[in-house]
Amino acid sequence: MDEIRPNSGAQAHGLVPLFPPGLQAIYGECRRLYPDQANPLQVTAIVKYWLGGPDPLDYISMYRNTGCAAQDVQEHWHYVSFGLSDLYGDNRVHEFTGTDGPSGFGFELTFRLKREAGETAPPTWPAELMQGLARYVFQSENTFCSGDHVSWHSPLDNSESRIQHMLLTEDPQMHPIQTPFGTVSFLQIVGVCAEELQASQQWNGQGILELMRGIKVAGGPWLITDMRRGETIFEIDPHLQQERVDQGIETEGSNLSGVSAKCVWDDLSRPPDDEEDSRSICIGSQPRRLSNKDTEQIRETLRKGLEFNSKAALPPISSQKQNHDRAQSRKDSLESESSAAIVPHELVRTRQLESVHLKFNQESGTLLPLCLRGRLLHGRHFTYKSINGDTAITFVSTGVEGAFATEEHPYAAHGPWLQILLTEEFVEQMLGDLHELGSRDESKLPKEYSWPEKKLKISILPDSVFDNPLQ
Repeated sequence: MDEIRPNSGAQAHGLVPLFPPGLQAIYGECRRLYPDQANPLQVTAIVKYWLGGPDPLDYISMYRNTGCAAQDVQEHWHYVSFGLSDLYGDNRVHEFTGTDGPSGFGFELTFRLKREAGETAPPTWPAELMQGLARYVFQSENTFCSGDHVSWHSPLDNSESRIQHMLLTEDPQMHPIQTPFGTVSFLQIVGVCAEELQASQQWNGQGILELMRGIKVAGGPWLITDMRRGETIFEIDPHLQQERVDQGIETEGSNLSGVSAKCVWDDLSRPPDDEEDSRSICIGSQPRRLSNKDTEQIRETLRKGLEFNSKAALPPISSQKQNHDRAQSRKDSLESESSAAIVPHELVRTRQLESVHLKFNQESGTLLPLCLRGRLLHGRHFTYKSINGDTAITFVSTGVEGAFATEEHPYAAHGPWLQILLTEEFVEQMLGDLHELGSRDESKLPKEYSWPEKKLKISILPDSVFDNPLQ
């Protein structure tokens, strides 16, 4: 349960030592922007997370921003979180690892909401939205970056709004800060429609954000969310889809290198009761676990895929951490919580498979054209990581180095990690066969696609198959 109150204003009475240094550093950046709002309204967790409460953010401050007439920026409410970074430095929430790296998760969230006429106080629902995102970060230990998207599938304010998903970008006014416990940047939440989310997946989040900056009603230069916006940027300007997004996909491809998904795969090369079968998962059975080295390679695969100009390559399997900018206790996007207690990597052999069956839910299936057109045709790779276990499916093109799938053996598995190498000719054939996957009508499920000459089968199944595997 949260409560709303003005902040204590202790700093105004010369009691700076009573303020935790990390908290004080963020307050300092807020005061730089809002020198006349020393005591903003604040949503605070009654029972702090480090005392067993459910809300990871200790505070969310809410400021009234007058906008900027010179940039045609309208008046709005500005929300700032406190708690994803290390506020205290005493290990009560975050492990203190020094001043050179990130403080806690290295960022705080912000949000800009259009102020409606006659509104005298900021709505508080954005605070719960920010708490929800913070819970995800704390529970998964996955961090956010500028350009990331969040599939929310519900109006952000629980209304009938079309704004049901989010993109993340750098806050246009708040600067990264150095605290006694490390660096903190400020990532702004931007509400978007389903069509804008889909375009960001197919192309890239930064590109869609730049288009939104050029349309005042869609956010304008400071990307202010208007929950009453009834049109997408493509309805406002129909030329954007073809002239910017489609052209961007064609020339640049997609920078989305992987997603968490509902997916499984079966090795059709072996009988179902073969005990040596190391396929990723069989409906109704206990999923096998990714080794920590496999997990590290998939994690690096996604990171490298997000680098626009990097050479398309799967890094060699290695047990060494590749990212030293983050505390060792933090897991990146695909690292498994249970990966430390698995069969040693050397005991898991890579197997070449003759025939495979891939199964996706509808949302994951609609991303297959993106995988093929936006990634593989540009010499890149794309990974589906199951949210229900340690299953992983990575599609690779012939230009990707370091893959254990080859043109001679295009299907290869390392424990529950399947790699599929697709030639450009086969990708083009699949795109023609999968063109209808853009439709999200679940009444038409299941959908079956088969390429007998390639010994590949893909099924698009209802969510219930994945949510209730024993049925």
